[in-house]
Amino acid sequence: MHNPRRPQVLPMRDGVSPSCVILPSQGAGPVLDFLCARLPKVPREDWLRRMAAGEVVDEFGRAVRADGVCTPGLRLFYYRSLASEPQPPGEEAVLYRDAHLLVADKPHFMPVTPTGRYLHHSLLVRLKKALGLPELSPLHRIDRDTAGLVLFSVQQATRGRYQALFRDRAIAKEYEAVAPRWAGAAPPRERASRIEESAQFFRMHEVPGEPNSLTRIEVLEAGTRWARYRLSPVTGKRHQLRVHMAALGLPLCNDAFYPEVNDPPEGDWSRPLQLLARALVFDDPLTGEPRRFVSQRTLLPLEGAGAGVSDAPN
Repeated sequence: MHNPRRPQVLPMRDGVSPSCVILPSQGAGPVLDFLCARLPKVPREDWLRRMAAGEVVDEFGRAVRADGVCTPGLRLFYYRSLASEPQPPGEEAVLYRDAHLLVADKPHFMPVTPTGRYLHHSLLVRLKKALGLPELSPLHRIDRDTAGLVLFSVQQATRGRYQALFRDRAIAKEYEAVAPRWAGAAPPRERASRIEESAQFFRMHEVPGEPNSLTRIEVLEAGTRWARYRLSPVTGKRHQLRVHMAALGLPLCNDAFYPEVNDPPEGDWSRPLQLLARALVFDDPLTGEPRRFVSQRTLLPLEGAGAGVSDAPN
């Protein structure tokens, strides 16, 4: 790396911060050939257009030429773009904002960060564009299919203090879920297991071995077929709540991944996963002030579970 600090060589554009790619440590072939091979979804003609417009620069802010040769280890910056992008229903809400912290309330189907087919309609980019906050970054993630609270750092200088809350398990996370009513006297009060990535990269599964995940379970409301649960993850494994509930024979209502893959067709927003990041509780690491944030969104009423409705805020 030639410039040890991440330089601000391209400004945020429409909420999109520049992406970075590092030139190979060996070899001195054409930069254009490397970019086409490293990022094959971007057509060669598009790279030529971007370079001609000065939208591909190195870490010193120098425009990259189409006939340039790779400098080993040099970082290049460019703007990611998509020819088309689905627009999920619903709008995010900002519940709290100060100089260091922002709390957003996310609708179902909206990813937290740019991924796959989503860029401008990711929560991060929408907030950056609306609020003009170039250093905004998520302190944790929730699934695209999950609605509810997401904490963001507003400035890089204090980001680490808030990230430590999650690393040190100093933040209490509370979720609400709609799942089948349990069979028997009462559901288990917790689930502990070992969760690892499965052969299907987008799914996790339980495997034998020492537990690396723990979820506490409480019944909030019981209907004839469905029940409303409070789920409190002690650990933060990917898809932990969905995996644990499915393993107990209580798969979440409208879950397209667990226990079986039943992904709806593209553009079908009719079956939102009935999982809501309801509350976050912690002591502010900068001020010591107790914080409690609660989502304004709601899940389906038990008698309507399975039918599919939007998750409008209260």
